[in-house]
Amino acid sequence: MKLLVIGGGGREHAIVWKLKQNPTIKKIYCIPGNGGISQLAECVPLPLNDFSAIARFVEEKGIQHTVVGPEQPLVWGIVDFFRERKLPVFGPDAAGARIEGSKIFSKNLMKKYGIPTAAFAEFEESKKALVYLDSLPEGPVVVKADGLAAGKGSVVCDDVNAARRAVRAMMETKVFSDAGSRIVIEEFMEGEEASLFIVSDGKDYRLLAPAQDFKRALDDDQGRNTGGMGSYSPPAPFTAKLQETAVRTIVEPTLDALASEGIAYTGILYCELMLTREGPKVIEFNCRLGDPETQVVLPRLTTDLWEIVQAVEEKRVGELKIETDTRTALCVVAASGGYPDGYQKGKLISGLEAASEDGLIFHAGTRREGNAFYTDGGRVLAVTSLANDLEEAIAKAYRAMEKIHFDRMHYRKDIGRRALRQQ
Repeated sequence: MKLLVIGGGGREHAIVWKLKQNPTIKKIYCIPGNGGISQLAECVPLPLNDFSAIARFVEEKGIQHTVVGPEQPLVWGIVDFFRERKLPVFGPDAAGARIEGSKIFSKNLMKKYGIPTAAFAEFEESKKALVYLDSLPEGPVVVKADGLAAGKGSVVCDDVNAARRAVRAMMETKVFSDAGSRIVIEEFMEGEEASLFIVSDGKDYRLLAPAQDFKRALDDDQGRNTGGMGSYSPPAPFTAKLQETAVRTIVEPTLDALASEGIAYTGILYCELMLTREGPKVIEFNCRLGDPETQVVLPRLTTDLWEIVQAVEEKRVGELKIETDTRTALCVVAASGGYPDGYQKGKLISGLEAASEDGLIFHAGTRREGNAFYTDGGRVLAVTSLANDLEEAIAKAYRAMEKIHFDRMHYRKDIGRRALRQQ
């Protein structure tokens, strides 16, 4: 059995690691991969937007199935391209991926079908957005770029003045390029966040383990939004009762809404939730697994991942029994100094072997030269620990992280600790 995984981050390293546990899978390729992935799979430097080259590679190598990790190729339509050529692929088509590719599409879908989310207004002109902001009461507000912005397109603004700056940055300065040519302005929701992941074959669905991620760059949720600085699973605030409510009021209505719009959604649907006083509400949807949530969800998954991928392809997700390790998983991300703004690459990474005694190491922005690894991105790697409780998981992850070093290495020191204080 030969498989291809598309992507080159920590999420894809975790996917390759999990797929590799199936003994029938003899070879995994990864496009483009990273330094850590190269230890488990053959990495191939093809551009993610060259679908023709990727499809030719799949055909030439006799690859049986492709698993798409990141959102960009899904939104660009790689699943449609592969299906037209009868090449098995895991993920939603472009119509389904719009649920992440366009905030305006997803917000209007929720509004149309009564799915709980923040009140919002959409804009295509900065002048109209600024006039709208003048009508709002003082207080926090959220400004979101409509398109993909690598997880950084949602700006929580403490007041209207900050919101004005965010609008101008997105729509006039174009900090997110065309992704910010249209925007959504939302009410600010208070509460804890939770990430809920659904596997769907377009007919039936099953739940994976939920998680909570930490997006801000600095401790105590300070600093800029990032792609994610850590995560843990199961999230303490997301009780079984709240999960049941989320499934009843969000998951099932959303899948039904997509079906009503002619979209048979396949692959992963990621519901990013705010646990408000009124109940769970949708912050946003994603069309793939989260990063760094995958680095805690897959280590807790005891069901074979390849079995799940096959079940989606064969439309038999309804027959799946997805089982989860009862232990707690916690992940801490090590980033390059300056991330999410400017940062340097090419820093030698040391201590990985010693750190692996206390946790799993998932690479993101790394490159490999012989037996050495160097930084090659903003989020460099993540350490994931599994333990019987959250306190032990925190201790193990940070013990491992303290053994890793590279110049200007930065990581948050508080991942999961708020939940400990609330116990």
